[in-house]
Amino acid sequence: MRTFSRWMAFAVLVCGPAAYADRNDLEITKLGNPNQFVRAGSSEASVNYNPEANGDFRAFARTFAAAISSTTLMPPETTGHAGFTVNVELGVIALPSPGREDGQVTLPTERTQTGTLLLPSVHVRKGLPFSFEVGARVGWIDRSSMYTATGELKWAVNEGFTYLPDIGVRAHVTRLMGNRDFDLTAAGLDLGVGKQFPLGGMVTLTPYGGLDFVGVMASTDTLDFNQGRSLGSTLDPANPYAGLDNTGVYSEVKLGENINQRIYGGVRFIGGALQLGAEVSLSNQGSIDVLDTQTQETRSRALPAVFAFNATLGLDF
Repeated sequence: MRTFSRWMAFAVLVCGPAAYADRNDLEITKLGNPNQFVRAGSSEASVNYNPEANGDFRAFARTFAAAISSTTLMPPETTGHAGFTVNVELGVIALPSPGREDGQVTLPTERTQTGTLLLPSVHVRKGLPFSFEVGARVGWIDRSSMYTATGELKWAVNEGFTYLPDIGVRAHVTRLMGNRDFDLTAAGLDLGVGKQFPLGGMVTLTPYGGLDFVGVMASTDTLDFNQGRSLGSTLDPANPYAGLDNTGVYSEVKLGENINQRIYGGVRFIGGALQLGAEVSLSNQGSIDVLDTQTQETRSRALPAVFAFNATLGLDF
């Protein structure tokens, strides 16, 4: 009996966190059901119907993508073909206010959003010949089960000249991981300018800035908008939503049709092998076109900017 109790305790310890949803985990169905009727040709109203659900999903995807891709924390110069850096980073991201008015976006978190989101991460960069550099960053969404994975490739068009600024081009892809029912990816092209100033010996100060164009793509699995449905009605493992009412998907968010522009600026300090840095970032999302269900006309919906402050501490080898 004692052995059985120990195994039960172990099972609860291992399985419990997987079933627990923290406050910043996303419940995408809170954006509402895009389908007015329970099925095609029916006159029965859907559960949780929202005529702007597809627009809300698109606005959410662009806003959250701007949040998870709001960090650069490096000047345009590379580490050098033999160089290698490891950094711990922290992003403090100001989220838009809750609400459905134009200019605001509801982020469908498990509990009411707090206004700021913390994104700690680990960032590794390795220099390559011909002024190229590869990097990878893994971050964790604070108080959630979600994390981000970023891959990047940078080329320094110009670096190391005495009287000319350093210029770099960076391609990057960030994917949200650990989320349920939907996929979200941000891919961008970043143009940066900076200049390294020696302060004596092995100490340097490098101010930098840049412009980043970030495309967003997102899609959902089949969603169940009837949250009160009994467990027994969805137990078909091959097709759990077969024949069920109040299910559907949001319209796909396409990469080429959803571009955010991000400007950033920062400074990096190197003393020996130690790196310190700070950066501010502002993502301008512009507006999206949504269908007004009352007039059946397309109208423009403004999206809020996303502001972030980032800091880094690391070692430069």
